[in-house]
This record gives sequence, structure tokens and C-alpha cells, in this order.
Amino acid sequence: MNLPAIRDFAADAFDPGRYARLGDDWAIAVADVIASTQLATQGRDRDVNYVAGAVVAALSAVCARPEQPAACQFGGDGAVAAVPPGYDAAARAALAALAHWARTEMDVPLRVGLVPVAELNRTGHEALAALHDFGNGNVFGQFLGPGVPMAERWVKADERWKVAPAPGELPGLEGLSCRWRPVPPRRGHILCVIIDPLRTGAEGVATLARLQHAIEQVVSTTLAAPLGDGGDLTPAVVPSGRSLAAELRTEKSLRRVGRLFRAMAGSILIGLAHRLGGRLPGLDTDHYRRRLAERTDYRKQAGGPRYVLDVSEDEADRIEALLREAEARDDILYGTARSRATTLTCMVGDFQADRHVHFVDGDGLGFWRASVVLKAKRS
Repeated sequence: MNLPAIRDFAADAFDPGRYARLGDDWAIAVADVIASTQLATQGRDRDVNYVAGAVVAALSAVCARPEQPAACQFGGDGAVAAVPPGYDAAARAALAALAHWARTEMDVPLRVGLVPVAELNRTGHEALAALHDFGNGNVFGQFLGPGVPMAERWVKADERWKVAPAPGELPGLEGLSCRWRPVPPRRGHILCVIIDPLRTGAEGVATLARLQHAIEQVVSTTLAAPLGDGGDLTPAVVPSGRSLAAELRTEKSLRRVGRLFRAMAGSILIGLAHRLGGRLPGLDTDHYRRRLAERTDYRKQAGGPRYVLDVSEDEADRIEALLREAEARDDILYGTARSRATTLTCMVGDFQADRHVHFVDGDGLGFWRASVVLKAKRS
């Protein structure tokens, strides 16, 4: 079964007809950072984002099929993925290796697990999946229904679904980086939003669609894209030492010098090209910045919508008022957090072939802070 494609989030992401119901032979891979509170207070939010991006990169590598890319989603301090039939063993090995690497190399404890969709379906928690497709193999996973949120809860609560850390190969991390400096808002605030429906089935999805429409009346989420059209992005000539250190930890000791050289050379080339007018032979930084801004996951579905939006003070207040009203009607639970900038983690498959996607969060782990608010309402 191939997953259907979504190309217009606002028009299609809330339509169950644009998704496929995952069958019993699929699984849901889950990863989340355990000590986010401690790491956030230590100012290590970029390390947390990098580990979450590593999960997406590795699962994208091992769960991609010849006919279709993998459906993976970044969550700020974790990630989820739909594992196709026959790919369970590869996903389990990647999860085990990721947890071991995160603890030993990044000093970031990572909980990982694998939940059979058959068990979710048996208990009435269906998982619907689609690919937000930007063309040329650049995709993000999108998920409707209670299956993915329930899989995340099960992995946290039940040892049956957890995967133990173990040394192993880390595929897909060669193109993962976090070299961009935090991007300040153009319109006032970076607002991170997490919404979970309380109504089930078609009624719950219809409620989310109405809420999305109401948010669009406050501000177009396309207009509120946190990186805009990419025109204001300024690539750094020399990346920060912390970002380079994270990249080097994905390599074995003997390969780290080569990784450092590639990272520095790539950043210097793009940074200088941008400052010299945007173009060098074989390199158009204006095109790259436009595509980078377009291929960010600032809008996504994981049972309910998640946003990273660049909004004015008034727009943020009005969006939160809409959410309070919907929560008072027992339609949803929600969490929000405001940030001073957008952080960016990049997964570049092939720069020359225009294969790259990018994961955004509010600085200071905005998604995680929003989730803390939501979780407190569930307790």
C-alpha cells in the first residue's frame, strides 16, 4: 500500500479522504527525549532538536521503500514514523542504535519503542497516514486519528513496546545538521501550538477542520510561516562550535576530521556565495533559501495539528482565545508556548539534486513547552 500525497496543507490536511488507514501489518516507531526539562534548563535545546532530527533521518533511511519515501515526523524533542510491512526489524535496530548513540555520544537520554498497528486497531485506535509531498522525494509524514498519539503514550507507559538501547549502525545521519542560527520573527512572536481533539472519529476531524478554518481567518498560516519566503535567511559562513560538535558525534572517531572538513567547506561556500550576490557556478543560494523555507514542517498533523507560527501579539492572543473557547466546549485540549526565535535542524539528502527538508521549533524547546501545558491538562 502506497500512502497518498498531500500538497496543500490548509486544504487537504484535515480531510480523512486524503489519508490511508494503516493496516495490521504496519507499525508505529516512537522516540522521545526523557530529560527535556533538565536539558532545557541547561540551554541544550539544540542538542535535543538534533537528536530528534537524527531519529527522523535514521528512520527515513531504513523505512524508505523503492516505490515511496518513509512517513516520518519531527516533534521537537522526539519523532514518530510509520513503519511499512517487512521493515520492523530494520526500524527496531535503528531505534536501539539511536538510543545508545544519544546517551553515549550526545548525553541525551532517549526513549524508543515500536507499536504494532494491529494492536492499535484491535483497541479502536486507528492510524491514518499521508505524505506532505513537496516533490523530488522531499516529504513529511502526516497522521490523523488516535493511533499515533496512543502509540506515543503506550511507549511511555508500557515496557512491552519499548526497545532497549544497543550499539549499531546509524544510517542517514550524514546529511543532518543544525548550522543555521536561530531566526528571529518578522511579525512579533513565534507561537508553538499543539492541539489534540477530544471528540473521536469523523466528528473530531470535523472539529479540527473548523478550528483550522477559524485560525486561518485570524492569520493565513502560509503568511505566518516562521521562515517567510526564505529571503531574510542569512547563512552563516562559520557554524557555531556547538553545531559542529553535534555533527561530529554522528561519526566514528577516525571519520570526524572528514566530517568537520565537509561541514566547514559547505558552510563557507554557501555563506560566501550568498554574500557575493547569491550565485556561484553550480550554486544558487537564493533558490536554496526559497526551497528551504518552503520545505519546513511548521504545519503538521499528529492526531491533531501542530504549528510553529510567526504572528503578531494580537494574532497570538486571538488564536489562543479561539483555542480556549474550543477547549471550554470540550472539543479539544491544547498547549501553546511563545518563543523569541525559530530554531532549524536540516536533513540534506543531496544538495545538488535539491533533496533537502528542514525541521523547525521555537527556541527554548517551544514544542516541548507547549506539550507540558497540554499534558498538565490531561493529568
